[in-house]
Formats: sequence, C-alpha cells, structure tokens
Amino acid sequence: MTNAEKVHEFLNKAQTFYFLTTDGDQPKGRPFGFQMLVDGVLYFGCGTFKNVFKQLTANPKVEVLALNGGEFLRYDGTAKVVKDDALLQKVREAMPQIMDLYDKNGWEMGLFHLENGHAEIRGILDLKEEFDV
Repeated sequence: MTNAEKVHEFLNKAQTFYFLTTDGDQPKGRPFGFQMLVDGVLYFGCGTFKNVFKQLTANPKVEVLALNGGEFLRYDGTAKVVKDDALLQKVREAMPQIMDLYDKNGWEMGLFHLENGHAEIRGILDLKEEFDV
C-alpha cells in the first residue's frame, strides 16, 4: 500500500475530517468529507467561492486532521490547485447531487492536492506510523 493510499484509507474510515487553514493570523478549521485518490494522488475539493478556498490560495500551507476510533491522522503540506476537466468529471460521478447544485448556482468546484506532504498516524499515547506523502 502506498503512503497516499494509507491516508486515503484512513480518511475513508473517518468519513469526516477537518481541514485547517489560516485566515490572516487566525487559525481556521472546518469539516470536510470529500477526497478522492486518482493515479496515486489524493485530491480534495471545495467551492472556489468559499472562505476555505480563498484561505488556502492565500496561504497554501494546510493540515488535515482526522479521527478514527482511538487513532488520529495529521497530514500537512502545501495545497496546489489543479484545473483538470477529467478530474472534475470524476467528482461529478462521485457526487452528482452536489455538482448539480454547483451547476444550478453557477459555482465552481476547486480541486487541489497537497505537495511535500507529511503524515502521521497516532494513537492517544503513541506514534503508530509516520511517513512522507
């Protein structure tokens, strides 16, 4: 299993994870649920009209935090926005109702992945695994 697959699997099990950015000098976190693994790259997406997207483009250093049972994942890196119609089509297939809502309102889905990523999976009292992604 690749390191990207390990992160993807953990996020799938957690279902909801938290995406952490900064807004000026203030930390900001919000729940996310969408992520997809395509050709070994883990992609995330959100509306380009949302504050989180504006924050990650202003300061692309971000972190993902997920909890699953007695373990948690921290995954940080530099967000790289990707414009790719084939990837967007995969999002449409994975989340047709949400993409219909975006289309209806004229919203754009922004896709991104983390470069220079580093992840660690920990238990409450110990490090389970640490790796670059």
